[in-house]
Amino acid sequence: MEPRLNIAKAAPETYQMVAALDRHIFSESGLDKGTVHLIKIRASQINGCAYCVDMHVKHARRDGFGEQWMHMISAWRESPVFTEKERALLAWTEALTLLPESRADDVYFEPLRKHFSDAEIAKITVAIGTINVWNRIAVGSRTEHAVDRREAA
Repeated sequence: MEPRLNIAKAAPETYQMVAALDRHIFSESGLDKGTVHLIKIRASQINGCAYCVDMHVKHARRDGFGEQWMHMISAWRESPVFTEKERALLAWTEALTLLPESRADDVYFEPLRKHFSDAEIAKITVAIGTINVWNRIAVGSRTEHAVDRREAA
């Protein structure tokens, strides 16, 4: 697969604005690392963004999150690994990433209120939108992730 476009080079000001939003919401807003990793990994999985999945799994591992926790994100409904708070977050992440199907219905929103303040929900909502922007940039540009090494099957 050949890359289509380097958005950072083609439109550096636009790219820097997305990067500034990323820094604010993921580094400066006070969202905890577990919340950030769940949002980034799950949205990237749904969007089929291999570049982002690879990067965010590596970041979660670096921050001490376990292999089972990361592997089960894609099957969170069937796994006892996740807390009710994490499940509410994952459901909201899916609802906003799959907006045409979910319509962000109350069934996805109401569980958030049990675990997060309005300010936290606002930040979470922007975080979900932000990773979806990055996914669309990477997938639309055909950005490939590095291959660390091939392992025998």
